[in-house]
Amino acid sequence: MSLTAYHRARTITETPRAAEYRLMQQVTGDLIRAREAGLSGVTLTPALFRNREVWSVLSSACAARGNALPEGLRASIVSLGLWVDRYTSDVVAGRDGVDALIEVNCAIIEGLQHAVTPA
Repeated sequence: MSLTAYHRARTITETPRAAEYRLMQQVTGDLIRAREAGLSGVTLTPALFRNREVWSVLSSACAARGNALPEGLRASIVSLGLWVDRYTSDVVAGRDGVDALIEVNCAIIEGLQHAVTPA
């Protein structure tokens, strides 16, 4: 099976939660690999940009009218997205490290894992 066919099949069969889980794992893995490589500040920019982009999309989706998630959960995700945006700027500037971003993402991954793993 070609790579394109595989991606198409996954897109058709993957639930939204499973897609969020997979994407969050990917961006968190990028951050972890960058940290393990000793990158910091501006050298982390590609991984930080992708993480910030994912959080921006999640926040926008939660702020959108008609989102079916409970209001409190939506507000929490939007709040985390705003924090990720601000904190990322501090990491790029060298004022903070990437560990807190990884911890937040891991907590989200853990929560999503329960939603995508059959009981």
